[in-house]
Amino acid sequence: MKKKKSDMIMGYSYILPSLILICIFAIIPIFMNIYYSFTQYNILTPPQWIGLDNYKRLFSDPYISSSLKNTIIFTLVTVPVQSIISLVIAAVLAAQFKNKLGEAIRSALFIPVIASAVLVGTIFSLFLEPSGLFNSALNALHIDSVNWLGNGKTAMFSVIMATIWKNVGYFLVIFYAGILDIPTSFYEAAEVDGASALQKFVHITVPSLSHVIYLVITLGTIWSFQVFDMVYTMTNGGPGMSTVTLVLTIYNSAFKGFSMGYAAAIALLMFALVLIVQRLEAKLFDKEEK
Repeated sequence: MKKKKSDMIMGYSYILPSLILICIFAIIPIFMNIYYSFTQYNILTPPQWIGLDNYKRLFSDPYISSSLKNTIIFTLVTVPVQSIISLVIAAVLAAQFKNKLGEAIRSALFIPVIASAVLVGTIFSLFLEPSGLFNSALNALHIDSVNWLGNGKTAMFSVIMATIWKNVGYFLVIFYAGILDIPTSFYEAAEVDGASALQKFVHITVPSLSHVIYLVITLGTIWSFQVFDMVYTMTNGGPGMSTVTLVLTIYNSAFKGFSMGYAAAIALLMFALVLIVQRLEAKLFDKEEK
């Protein structure tokens, strides 16, 4: 009995430092954010309780409707596209390049992941300038230049393209590791039955990676709702409000409008949306597995 008690104390002593840090930097800020969302707070003066006023303001603020719509569009396009691209590349590398060349390709594709999002956004902004690399390539093909970042119809596409380019390498590594865990006997049996590479991919690889796909989609969704630095660097929400996102609106409200209470309310709105979407994804994958 004494040994069990001492083991329990020892176990708690190991997790206590991490638990303290989690409380200080995660749990306590969440409750502080909830409190501030019911106040009028500009940093310089003490917060004043205003009840639900910040939440009422959410329904009449045009920036909220625009940023919510843009964030949803960004998520609906970015998550499936980057997931499919990374899965296909991982499957090809696992099937055809289990050698030094495959390792080199994976390393090259992972470089954008470790690069700063601000750096990636700046580079893409230079490429997408009227006289940049993208338009030079179009002109070489006798196609008129495109105002990529100055046109509301193409600005969001440009940010999505840069984001996918940066994220694909990360999800590629996850998918590649998952594919290596699939027993080779499955593929050998399919080969004996005369299955094509596409059939093996659809009927063996994809179903075997259901948990990995769920992880990738969940991470991608959370990251997409949190998109800020790429948008801030490339368009700063413009032109107009065509690329403004929820996190950019939180930033503008808090650090440009000095309305910390309102920014806290927007943050809670985003938290609720991410939680709802994540639960829907979890239920969807549970149904597919059953």
